[in-house]
Amino acid sequence: MKQAKPTVYELLPEVKPGQSIELLKELHILTRDGKLNQDSRRKLKQVYHLVQFIEPLVKDVLEQQGETKQGVTLVDHGAGKSYLGFILYDLLFKGKAAGEGGHIYGIETREELVQKSTELAARLGFGGMSFLNLSVAESTESVKLPPTIDVVTALHACNTATDDAIDFALKKKAKHIVLVPCCQAEVASVLNRNKGKSLANSLTEIWRHPIHTREFGSQITNVLRCLQLEAHGYQVTVTELVGWEHSMKNELIVATYKNLPRKRPAERLQQVLAEVGLEEMAQRFYV
Repeated sequence: MKQAKPTVYELLPEVKPGQSIELLKELHILTRDGKLNQDSRRKLKQVYHLVQFIEPLVKDVLEQQGETKQGVTLVDHGAGKSYLGFILYDLLFKGKAAGEGGHIYGIETREELVQKSTELAARLGFGGMSFLNLSVAESTESVKLPPTIDVVTALHACNTATDDAIDFALKKKAKHIVLVPCCQAEVASVLNRNKGKSLANSLTEIWRHPIHTREFGSQITNVLRCLQLEAHGYQVTVTELVGWEHSMKNELIVATYKNLPRKRPAERLQQVLAEVGLEEMAQRFYV
C-alpha cells in the first residue's frame, strides 16, 4: 500500500496543527517551498514563547466576562511587521478561542508596514485585525480604538515608547500588560546630567562610568516601571523572554490588574527617584 505523503505539520514539528502555512510564508518564517531555516526557527520559538505567556491571559479575560463572552481586545504597540499579532490571531483568535468579538489592533508608526499588514490580514480573511498608523502616545487619544482594552503588549518599543504603552494601558484600564523593554536612554541621560549634583551620595559610584550609566539606567528604568504598575494595583512578574544567547533585550514584564494595595509601592517609587537623583522623572512614572 502506498504511504500517504507526510503533511507540513508532520515534517516541521514547530508548525502547529491548523496553523496557516500561507501566513508563515508571508512572514518569511517558512520559505516558499515550505522549509524552515535556523534563523526562522529561532524567531518562531521566541514568538511561541510569548504566546505561551499571553494565552492564559486571554483565557482569564474570557473567564472574567462570564456568559457574555464578548471577546478579547488586544493592542500590540510598535507592531512592526506584526509577527506576534498575526500568530496570536492565527492560534487564538481565528478559531474564536478569544471570544466571538475578539480583535487585535496593531499600532505602528511606519505607514508602509501598516499598509502591508492591512493587506495581508484581508488576504488571509483575518477580519478581527486592524492596523493603525499612529505613535503609541497618539493611540491613547485616538477614537479609532475602544475606550477600554483587555490586553496590551509592547515588544521592543524603544526608549520612552514603552512608558507611553504603560500610560496607554493604565488609561485604557487594561487587565493584562506584557512588556519587553528596549533601548532605555532617557533615564540614563538624566543620571549622566545629574552626576555632579550627587557626588556626596556613594550610590553614584554605581553609574559613575559611562558604560555603567547606560546599564544602570536601563535597570533602574524597569524597576521604576514595575513600581509604577504596582502603585496602580497590578501584580507584576519579571522573567526572561528567551535565553541570553538569543538577545540581550531579554526582560519580560507581565502585569495583571488585581486592585492590590498601592501605598507602599507608590512610596517606594518616590524614594527610589529621590535617592538616585531622578526627581524630575516623577511625571514620567506617575502614580
